[in-house]
Amino acid sequence: MITVVGTGVSAPPADVLAGAGLVVGGRRHLDAAAVPASAERVVLGPLAPALDVVERHLDKGSRVVVLASGDPGFFGIVRVLAERFGAGALDVRPGVSSVAAAFARVGVPWDDAVVVSAHGRDLRTAVNVCRARGKVAVLTGPGAGPAELGAALASGGAERGGWAGAAASGLVAQFPAPLKRVLLVASALGTRDERVERVTLAEAAARDWGTAVSVVLCLDEGRVVGTARTVAGPSPAPSQWALEEGEFAHRDSMITKFEVRALALARLGPRLGDLVWDVGAGSGSVAVECARLGAAVVAVEKASDGVERIRANADAHGVDVQVVHGSAPDALAGLDDPDAVFVGGGGRELPGIVAACARRARRSVVVAMAALDRVPAVRTALTDAGFDCEGVQLQSSRLAPLPGDVTRLAATNPVFLLWGVRNPAYREGVAQ
Repeated sequence: MITVVGTGVSAPPADVLAGAGLVVGGRRHLDAAAVPASAERVVLGPLAPALDVVERHLDKGSRVVVLASGDPGFFGIVRVLAERFGAGALDVRPGVSSVAAAFARVGVPWDDAVVVSAHGRDLRTAVNVCRARGKVAVLTGPGAGPAELGAALASGGAERGGWAGAAASGLVAQFPAPLKRVLLVASALGTRDERVERVTLAEAAARDWGTAVSVVLCLDEGRVVGTARTVAGPSPAPSQWALEEGEFAHRDSMITKFEVRALALARLGPRLGDLVWDVGAGSGSVAVECARLGAAVVAVEKASDGVERIRANADAHGVDVQVVHGSAPDALAGLDDPDAVFVGGGGRELPGIVAACARRARRSVVVAMAALDRVPAVRTALTDAGFDCEGVQLQSSRLAPLPGDVTRLAATNPVFLLWGVRNPAYREGVAQ
């Protein structure tokens, strides 16, 4: 058996190391533990050599103890050990996870928190989760700590210089207000040097935090204590999408109809950790629906009254949508590259806007247009950017009452919906 002991927040029991032939762990765990003098010690660094040593000791019947931080089954070494040696070979004795300890230190319930790891992973997923959710725990790592997280969230752009750079260049008429987030940085949990500090995003970005950070809580302090829950974790996906037009404030029926929105959402595939652009957002109905499904969303709209409607609709549905007041494609310059883009509206500039979005999109672009004349140029813009393009013309007739308790069919205006999915073989101009 391999005994896996969670430590760090609480010390391991003294008897767990008795009779061990091999003890594996981080240097600080080994230094703090009563490792028998007869046991071999392996300081964790690269995993493969350590696992080979574990296997040799198991082959000769030696008892192996692995020391890990907190709960080793929570983004920890249990996964790797189970894959190599099988779950049946493990005796896991969890400690308190760093996430549980951090929330406990600040007295905040966390059954509705989202936990995301940035340790050895792309920071952009953690950034997008923090944009979309008001209670997030981020497990940090080298190059993905409080400074990097704070900088990305404060600027609005982790990759391309943020809103500030775009505003300074005159490309964006009105960039979004900063996210309503604070960071609670928990460092060296379970040690004599433990501390939990509340900082703004800008303050976090300006600090050198060293290597002792355990976890960062990114919170919208106005929403940290919610209603009692039955199921732990982030809010489940909404029970409805493609909402009726009446669920949104809009002007003169200038809104993506729910039949079109349903297919657009299916082709966009918004999910937690994604970043979606809604370009030419109008009322923001697509932006709001993507946010309800868990994505971080930026809505780009050139009309000032449209900007206010988007914000009002986002507030009404309880989601965060960052709004850029400006005209595409120039207003896109300071934004992070999106996973998916929805482009609405029309006009002669539409193919150019689609081309600009397609150069940046990682996964998909969906375009809705009323004019048949725009379809060939938009299709070309997608295929030239390396997308496999498909499309349909959507025309529906809704049931409508007539006097005399009878019903007629009321036709809606036809809409062309094109969508492109990035061809994996095409890489030019796309952030990897």
